[in-house]
Amino acid sequence: MLKLYGGARSRASIVQWYLEEIQLPYEFVKLDMQAGEHLKPEYLAINPVGKVPAIVDGDFQLWESGAILLYLAEKYGKTPTSLEERAVFSQWVLFANATLGPGIFVEASREREMPRLLTPLNEIFSKQPFLLGNEFTVADVAVGSILNYIPIMLKVDLSSYPEVLNYMKQLSERPAFQKSIGGRT
Repeated sequence: MLKLYGGARSRASIVQWYLEEIQLPYEFVKLDMQAGEHLKPEYLAINPVGKVPAIVDGDFQLWESGAILLYLAEKYGKTPTSLEERAVFSQWVLFANATLGPGIFVEASREREMPRLLTPLNEIFSKQPFLLGNEFTVADVAVGSILNYIPIMLKVDLSSYPEVLNYMKQLSERPAFQKSIGGRT
């Protein structure tokens, strides 16, 4: 059975959300980050950087939430078969982790970056329910988790982005979201 390693308030909940969406059985191994369990040799053998999340799938080990999402989508989920279509999934997962997250959660750049990031997302969601059209995908888990962390972690006004708010609401009502990130609110 796949093992997901995470902490109480960690990005492991993003991976957990996707595992719940694809209904893949997994064991959640909760590390006590305060006690330094993520820095013990047993865990460093899985992730030498000592961060969570990480997974162990049989003999295969992987860390970094975005890489884990893409791996799970490729192996267990429903992904397109062409290189170009898979690249679009990667584009959105990398955007979530490398651009959207820092743009929103780094206070020094938030005021400048939020409109640059949320305005085009608002436009996308005014035309379609999900990032890639009418079907929920791993891209929505990556981007949607970052967006839904905003009200959990920040006091910012998103009323200028009504379609983004509607998207966030739709995602937060999904049963798999409620079993993972939704349990943190």
